[in-house]
Amino acid sequence: MATQHDENYPTVRVTKAVSVLPKSLNPTQTIHLSNLDRQCPLLMYVVFFYKSSAAYQNLSLDSIFSCLKSGLEETLSIWYPAAGRLSLNPSDGKLNLWCSNDGAVLVEAVTSAKIIELGDLSQYNEFFEHLAYKPEFHGNFSEMPLVVAQVTRFGCGGYSIGIGSSHSLFDGPATYDFLHAWASNSAILKQKRGTELYKPVHERGALLVENPGITKLPESGSSATRAVAIDHLYQLIKQAMSGQTCGPDTKCGSGKLPDVGNSNLVLKTFHLSGAMIESLKSKVFGERSGSFSCSSFELLAAHLWKARTKALGVMKGSMVCLQFAVDIRKKTVPPLPEGFSGNAYVLASAALTAEELEAGSHEDIVDKIKEAKRSISNDYVIAYKQALDGPQGTLPPLNELTLVSDWTRMPFHKIDFFHGEAAYVSPLLSPIPQVAYFMQNPIDSRGVDMRIGLLPQSLNAFSHYFLTNMQ
Repeated sequence: MATQHDENYPTVRVTKAVSVLPKSLNPTQTIHLSNLDRQCPLLMYVVFFYKSSAAYQNLSLDSIFSCLKSGLEETLSIWYPAAGRLSLNPSDGKLNLWCSNDGAVLVEAVTSAKIIELGDLSQYNEFFEHLAYKPEFHGNFSEMPLVVAQVTRFGCGGYSIGIGSSHSLFDGPATYDFLHAWASNSAILKQKRGTELYKPVHERGALLVENPGITKLPESGSSATRAVAIDHLYQLIKQAMSGQTCGPDTKCGSGKLPDVGNSNLVLKTFHLSGAMIESLKSKVFGERSGSFSCSSFELLAAHLWKARTKALGVMKGSMVCLQFAVDIRKKTVPPLPEGFSGNAYVLASAALTAEELEAGSHEDIVDKIKEAKRSISNDYVIAYKQALDGPQGTLPPLNELTLVSDWTRMPFHKIDFFHGEAAYVSPLLSPIPQVAYFMQNPIDSRGVDMRIGLLPQSLNAFSHYFLTNMQ
């Protein structure tokens, strides 16, 4: 699943691995997770790249490791759930968070490879997977650390810091805040700041389902708010199992989901400069581009949805969906507290037939996306949480489902573990590689880097359709 193969590079050798405990131990306690937290308990990884600098020459790897360790100890005292473990509630079999002070894991490593030899850091490379520590996982979550990190010194004098954190612990914004706090508490090439704008709030509180098993979703057709994204997902699964959507890239079996494996996907990053985005907006809206209210996310999501669906050859009569994460911190009643550290997002969903999507203008599709955004209310959040209360399964990639996660408001490259910004921050292979990630470009603040997993046979077609009107 790489554009380059890691066997072309020297090995990465681990030289040290330690457990990092909070500097000040907190009383052990259980934090009850919400259904939003339980969707993906696995570790999600990103790798920070810091190119060689004259400022690093007098710093040993051991001193950098010590600074990171000290900073993490201090950070874990405040972000204490990160030092805990997940545990199964014996009464209902659901995961909760045991704040046990067992600690995080920090690893030191070296490689003779040079960062410049890795090429374009925005393009996924299998070698990157060796820059993050991956603890063995045998299905017992109580043994899995919730935060792991690996600092690697390259032959050129540059560094990478690969970090994994459980998605049950933090969502994207909370991960950003946690890493920012850690960098602030680490004194590598700068004064330790050790101050936070606010203290994180770890209790899930308002996001817990009240009276589980008693409160039920309204029946279909009810005037009450429903979790449209969940309804759409069930419709897509039913459609796929009936064999109604079989296209050239899909193998359908009777009563089974199509066989489109994650392992076949190729990760590709598309660079969209601010000028390219403005060009697309101008071509789509013409003279109205200055007056039509449309965010870069809405425009790019609409463009992506059209291009991906067309490239995958979805049958015209098939239902297709665009789903994207919406932060609900200010959507709930009352709003979640400042510094809420758990998962606070739900999926919004827009649905059309493939024929309607292809024929529709970008403006029409943007309006559908705006409508989906507006539908996210406190009632929607309640319905969404309740809909997740039943058994969960793993969803394979569906050509008819386009998923988007917007990271543009989380500029990870600006987190200064050293002194200055990272050259790039690359997500590693995720459990759902077909998701399109919109990330802020480190050089062009108005630009967007889009990372997406695609089938090899559809890559050229998608590139053509997606880049049309961008040049």
